[in-house]
Parts: sequence; structure tokens; C-alpha cells
Amino acid sequence: MKTNPGAKKRFSLTGTGKIKRKHAFKSHILTKKTTKRKRNLTYAGQVEKSDEKNIKQLLGLK
Repeated sequence: MKTNPGAKKRFSLTGTGKIKRKHAFKSHILTKKTTKRKRNLTYAGQVEKSDEKNIKQLLGLK
């Protein structure tokens, strides 16, 4: 199965096989957001367990 190009750009695997993702809402309209909120959006998050199967399928993994 081919890798989905959109998923390839947005997700990456960790060493333990979990899927890393970036937070949304950090690209524009930042003036009304607090510094704390913007700072916490900077760090990478992990994909929820319930979504992992679908994303791994998009990435061409088992």
C-alpha cells in the first residue's frame, strides 16, 4: 500500500513505535492567545491510542 503524502508530512514514529504529531492552532491569530498557551502548543504531542491504527495504515505500516 502506498504511503499517504499528507500523513507522511504530519506524523513521525518514535523509537518505541508511538506516533508523534504537532499541535494545531499555532500558525496565525496568535495575538489573542496567551504566552503560556502558545508555548505549550510548541511541544510535540502523541497520537491517541484509538487513532494509532488508522494513522499507521496511512503511513504504510502494519
